[in-house]
Amino acid sequence: MSKAGDQILAALKQPRTRALWPIGVALFAGLFAYNACTVYVRPYEMGVKQVILGGEKGIREKVYGPGLHWVTPGAERMHLFPADLQVLEMADNPAEVGEGADHRVVRAIKIQTSEGYTVSADVTVLYRIENPYKVITQIGPGRLYEDSAVIPRAEQVLRRTLGVLDSDDFYKGDRRDKAMEQAQKLLVTELEPRGIKVTHVLLRQYRYDTRYQQAIEQRKIQDQSVFKNMAEAAAAQAEAEKNRIIAEGQATVQVELARGDAEVAKLRSEAELYRRTKAAEGDLVVKLARAKGIELENVALRGSGSENMVGLKMADVLGGTQVIVVPTDGEGGVNPLDLNSALKRFDVKGM
Repeated sequence: MSKAGDQILAALKQPRTRALWPIGVALFAGLFAYNACTVYVRPYEMGVKQVILGGEKGIREKVYGPGLHWVTPGAERMHLFPADLQVLEMADNPAEVGEGADHRVVRAIKIQTSEGYTVSADVTVLYRIENPYKVITQIGPGRLYEDSAVIPRAEQVLRRTLGVLDSDDFYKGDRRDKAMEQAQKLLVTELEPRGIKVTHVLLRQYRYDTRYQQAIEQRKIQDQSVFKNMAEAAAAQAEAEKNRIIAEGQATVQVELARGDAEVAKLRSEAELYRRTKAAEGDLVVKLARAKGIELENVALRGSGSENMVGLKMADVLGGTQVIVVPTDGEGGVNPLDLNSALKRFDVKGM
């Protein structure tokens, strides 16, 4: 035996040390009884008591909250369950989970689409235990609710809801969201009667097979090229339509301008015609008036006193003539007072 062991034995054999033995044994027995007869339920935990021995063996329905609770050693057992939100991660990439994760992590789920291709989906399932009595009686104690209920049921439901999507549907947010909402409803329907409440089912990321991913990307590029060509064709058609509308507008403007010029010319010709018509009518009226005046003069000349008028006219004619002395009698004589002789000489018919 070593020197230190000899010293300990020597100290225990001393009378003062022997007196402390009963106290130490009592304290050890008390601590052992305390640990054996009590269970501490931590915060964010729930407990369900199971009776192992006795006539009333089985699981008790009472749920124990955080605190210190009495159990009969060897006859009762306290099963603990988490009361806070639980997380189930389905992911292949460790970077998606993070280091030191304190929740359950399994491999990403493989989904076979309606087209027959395989898609790896990273999914997060959030849930909580609402009734630990139902969990332990229908599923089992410990973490069996993960391996026997949440994980297999989540995989089955996700394969059913996401499997109806095709490759294009995974790119459509509304289709994905609708599939995840349906998955949550199905999980709630299946797990809630067992005491587990699923709150969220989240699709974080999805990956196609490498070859199929390349084919999808190539097809998307082709689709984008088709859409680009369609957009360019639509733009060219719109440009042609714009040019046509502009040309029609310009032609309409020219037609209207020509029509306006023709209307102006028409109005001017009508005005000129009106002016000429009125001028002709005025000239006609003047000429008719002159003719009427001449007619009236002729009538007056044919009436009584015309000889006097003729004489006055002759006087006007003879005005300014030189005075010539002519004989007034005989055959060649001229008597200015004899009007009838003057009329005959100038071949003017009398009345």
